[in-house]
Amino acid sequence: MKRMAKDWITLNKSEMVMDKLSNQFEMVTNKVGSWFHLVMYQWGLLVVIVGFLLGRAMILTELTPFVLPFLAAVFMLKRERAALAAMSLLAGALLSYHGEILFVLAAIIGFILIQKVVSKFFDDPIKMAPYTVFVTSMMMRLLVVFIIDGSITNYALMMATVEAGLSFILTMIFIQSVPLVTSKKINRPLRNEEIICLIILLASVMTGTVGWSIYDMSVEHSLARYLVLLFAFIGGAAIGSTVGVVTGLILSLASVASLYQMSLLAFSGLLGGLLKEGKKVGVALGLLVGTLLIGMYGDGGTNISVTIMESLLAIAIFFLTPKDLISNLARYIPGTHEYSKDQQQYLRKIRDVTAGKVEQFSNLFQTLSQSFQTEMKEGGNEEGPDKQMDYFLSEVTEKTCQTCFKKERCWVQNFSKTYDSMQNLMLETEKNGHVKDKILANEWKKYCIRSEKVVEVIKQEHSHYLVNQKLKKQVAESQKLVADQLLGVSRVMGDFAKEIQKEKQSFLLQEESILESLRLVGLDIGHVDIFSLEKGAIEMEMSIPFDEGHGQYEKVIAPLLSDLFSETIIVKSEEKNVYPNGFSHVAFVSAKRFVLETGIAHVAKGGAWISGDSYSTIDIGTGKHAIAISDGMGNGEKAHFESNETLQLLQKILQSGIEETVAIKSVNSVLSIRNNEEMFSTLDLAMVDLHNAEAKFLKIGSIPSFIKRGSQVIKIEASNLPMGIIQEFDVEVVTEQLKPGDMLIMMSDGIFEAPKHVENKDAWIKRLIYEMATSNPQEVADVILEKVIRSGRGAIEDDMTIIVSKIKSNTPKWASIPIYNQKIGRQAQ
Repeated sequence: MKRMAKDWITLNKSEMVMDKLSNQFEMVTNKVGSWFHLVMYQWGLLVVIVGFLLGRAMILTELTPFVLPFLAAVFMLKRERAALAAMSLLAGALLSYHGEILFVLAAIIGFILIQKVVSKFFDDPIKMAPYTVFVTSMMMRLLVVFIIDGSITNYALMMATVEAGLSFILTMIFIQSVPLVTSKKINRPLRNEEIICLIILLASVMTGTVGWSIYDMSVEHSLARYLVLLFAFIGGAAIGSTVGVVTGLILSLASVASLYQMSLLAFSGLLGGLLKEGKKVGVALGLLVGTLLIGMYGDGGTNISVTIMESLLAIAIFFLTPKDLISNLARYIPGTHEYSKDQQQYLRKIRDVTAGKVEQFSNLFQTLSQSFQTEMKEGGNEEGPDKQMDYFLSEVTEKTCQTCFKKERCWVQNFSKTYDSMQNLMLETEKNGHVKDKILANEWKKYCIRSEKVVEVIKQEHSHYLVNQKLKKQVAESQKLVADQLLGVSRVMGDFAKEIQKEKQSFLLQEESILESLRLVGLDIGHVDIFSLEKGAIEMEMSIPFDEGHGQYEKVIAPLLSDLFSETIIVKSEEKNVYPNGFSHVAFVSAKRFVLETGIAHVAKGGAWISGDSYSTIDIGTGKHAIAISDGMGNGEKAHFESNETLQLLQKILQSGIEETVAIKSVNSVLSIRNNEEMFSTLDLAMVDLHNAEAKFLKIGSIPSFIKRGSQVIKIEASNLPMGIIQEFDVEVVTEQLKPGDMLIMMSDGIFEAPKHVENKDAWIKRLIYEMATSNPQEVADVILEKVIRSGRGAIEDDMTIIVSKIKSNTPKWASIPIYNQKIGRQAQ
């Protein structure tokens, strides 16, 4: 045990030491990184290095078109570094092999002078920068030639024009690419044009290393191949070959002997990009193969060993490149994994911000709801019965006792007796409408000299008091309704915020498995996108060739998917010929466990065109289906408008996601506030969950509904006043578990009340439903309506509507088709 304890202590100590070393190494790395950024970007060392190399660079053995474009770009974009850039250019030219120090000095001075003139006459100097560089380069080159040779030949004029033209183009390129190497952070991905400009700048910088060698190995060749390795590893074959072509072209202009480098770099970039799945080793292998194949031709074949050594040097530098540098650069190259990850992070940030805003609104509505409820409670506490009595009597005394000469005796000397007497008078008035008690009236007449006037004022104030109390009650009810509505909106927005924050899960493996399974059976599938694999809520989309309307999606692909997922999959939607290759966009979803088959029969009073009844079947989403009947008061156009308006409001509120009871209260509130006439409507609502066949019945002033289950008829009823009569009422919800084969019969009062000769209408309707020989919902609705009309000898004395819905287990139209590759099917699940 002691030995184990010692080993455990030793192990803990070693772990602590390792953690300490790791923390120290991380601190050192962070310090080195911060010092590197400080020196390179804040102190401008990177500008000095780039300027020095561009000052040395030359193409076509006598042209230096890089000096003025770099100076102009730094001057326009980072003017505080312009002096540093000018000195580094002069230093590069001074230590260069081309001997163009005089031209570089003249070009820098000439640019500064001409730029001052241009800035006085033009508002946008950046747009004028290429023209300024062209004029400066042309004038200074001809001036230097004239000073040295004493004359200007046609050849000198031609070369000066070529150099000025190249400077013109490079100025536009450097203005885009210089910020990429002088800024510490870039806050957006690079466009393709910016990537090319950056490569041209880097290749131009490499030409400044022409003439440098290490053991006969050219530094510019190794750096160019390193650049190709880096971009091929990051961007793949397309970016790698592009970098090879651009870099090889510029190097060949700098040194004609390096013309074969273009082929070597382009081919190596292509091979390296194709082999990037093999990580750094694969990209390096691509460079070696390209070096061996291309290096044997042209000038490279004479000294193949040096060419291979240059490639090995580039590979060594490539392997020593930190992963952080590569990943940071990859973030700005479209198409890379790091770029996609960065974009996803950005989208996630936007999503979280949006969800946070929605959550704030949800909290706001919840707070408002609580404030309404708090105000109601405080108002109720402040104005109790005693307080209300005091207010009432104060109004009475103000109009009667205030001007009486005996008020001192009544309210100061005998306050309790006066108060109790007036209170009794008020209670008597409230009970009977007047003072009916003779004893109380006589006592008050003996006590008060203005007894009749006081009694009269009490009667008047009591009517005002009742109106005031009714208004206060309505305000309280309205406040409660608004509080409930705000709370409902808060819950909806809270759920919406949670939905926003749900990330789309990655189903790459399952998508590949499904794609392979469908292609193995001979189907041409473009791509598969899976959004959900939750049992009963599967959702996916595919691109499939248009089948000319033969039903391939429904008859073949959906049954195959049903076998893969062991549940029924159906086609949700289809968009024909959406993609450029003629493929269609098809969405597949899980079928619901139950379906409703509905039949409707209705007729207006007296066979008229417009019925006061309205009905609706509403697909709310999330697997819920609503069936509703509304009966407007009376008949004709007004009743139809009232009932239809009720259903329209209800549909909009339900589809917004608000709970059924709150939705009905909201509709009732709107109707009660809007109604100036005695126009009311009933509502019979059934909410059926197609996932578990549970039904909720909400009956507002409507008659009973019935469920036929085999030989049994079940009555569903609830008692609520019609909508629009009062603002506040409790919605009674009746829940019933339906079973496959059940028929739900809902009807308006025109059906239920039609048989005048029948006393027990419940029993009559039940028997009518029980005796139905058919189970087809539409036939049941038609037969019931016909028999009800016949029972009244053909007279239609009221609007009649009946809806019959039969719940059935969802039997797929097409049987599943087994796929022989069951391994892939299980993997997809």
